[in-house]
Amino acid sequence: MATVKLYDQMKKEVGNIDLAPEVFEVEVRAEILNLVVRAQRAAQRQGTHATKNRALIEGGSSKPWRQKGTGRARAGSGRSPLWRGGATIFGPQPRSYAFKVNKKVRQLAMKMALSSRLATENLVVVDKFELPEIKTKLMTRVCDDLGLKKALIVVGKEDNNLSLSARNIPGVTVMTQERLNVYDVLRHQQLVLDEAAATTVQDRLK
Repeated sequence: MATVKLYDQMKKEVGNIDLAPEVFEVEVRAEILNLVVRAQRAAQRQGTHATKNRALIEGGSSKPWRQKGTGRARAGSGRSPLWRGGATIFGPQPRSYAFKVNKKVRQLAMKMALSSRLATENLVVVDKFELPEIKTKLMTRVCDDLGLKKALIVVGKEDNNLSLSARNIPGVTVMTQERLNVYDVLRHQQLVLDEAAATTVQDRLK
């Protein structure tokens, strides 16, 4: 059982919290993290690129000129890809880039991402965040107290004051525990969980 210090938002120690070893002390395997991150990034691609094929080009249904006797090359349609304004052959068409990754693999990758932050001492657990109003200056002071530079802050439930106060701080992202994902954990150097989020996440992943 991993026991870490529990802080308040001013980095004062207020106790300890036990983290489940099956969630926060898993051996990290780069190939699994890579697979899940690629799947997550691929699913975010719109895939709306498109070119016009012969069926989508207007006109050109009749033969431009007779087959023989004109001295020009044979032509059967103005939609030819050889002609200006003609079709594009084998061009990109709308598609989905998403590919399936099994649920157990995704859960394992999340455990590995969390474990990597604990192993490198970049995991901070805070009892709760309380901001009296929406003010970037207040959130900046909290980040300075906690020593946060490029950090992902995960809270148990939506806090409008917190998320709106943090949105203009470079490198700091706030999200609820339901939206926690492998890519965001790995792209931030530090991970901050409030006590409610830490409890909920480890109960879900056990």
